Amino acid sequence: MTTSVGSAIQQVVSGTTTPPASTSGTSTSATDNTTLAGNFQTFLTLLTTQLQNQNPLDPLDTNQFTQQLVQFAGVEQQLKTNDQLSSLVSLQQTAQSTQALGFVGKTAVVDGSTATMTNSAATWQLNIPSNSTLNVTIANSTGQTVFSNAYPVSAGNNQSFSWNGQGNDGTQWPDGKYTMTATTTDASGNTVGVSPQIQGVVNSVDLTQTPPLLSIGGQTYTVSQIKSIVN
Repeated sequence: MTTSVGSAIQQVVSGTTTPPASTSGTSTSATDNTTLAGNFQTFLTLLTTQLQNQNPLDPLDTNQFTQQLVQFAGVEQQLKTNDQLSSLVSLQQTAQSTQALGFVGKTAVVDGSTATMTNSAATWQLNIPSNSTLNVTIANSTGQTVFSNAYPVSAGNNQSFSWNGQGNDGTQWPDGKYTMTATTTDASGNTVGVSPQIQGVVNSVDLTQTPPLLSIGGQTYTVSQIKSIVN
């Protein structure tokens, strides 16, 4: 009784058919033999089985079958690559956690326009591109503008701007979170936006988040937002 091509190939794949003995004199590792991509002998056995069991009156297209096997091996290799990438991502996350823990207790300057006012004092760091007029607007947590003013400034990085919590009408605003919006206007009347930064001590790190989040002044930031560490 002639065995069908499909059942014969299934026997080879499942291991119920013994492949021809190797004449190369070399051995393949057990790990490689468990995959089609790592066992060339299995590939030859499948091809031979197909040729032995095909219908002579209607032979199969061996080129097409070979192409399918190669495609299958390619998919298998891609799955292996995905596993390796997952391992690399895991290692990267561990490295990020280790790096984040090193910032605890240090004073960091980070990108951010919202500062926490404590004891009627809130401070931002500003990078001024040129000698100009600095236009500052400060709003409370509800978005209400509580202070605005303009100051002549010189070009320079990491310039501190401190606010004592007093509004334009003399009202003393309570401690809390306040957001600054700043622009500069040069002698030609050109307006340039300024991105404020804040400075504070890293109190803790949340390692359950990806990437880890640093807690500074009651707010959270990623390591990538840190611009500098202040001694």
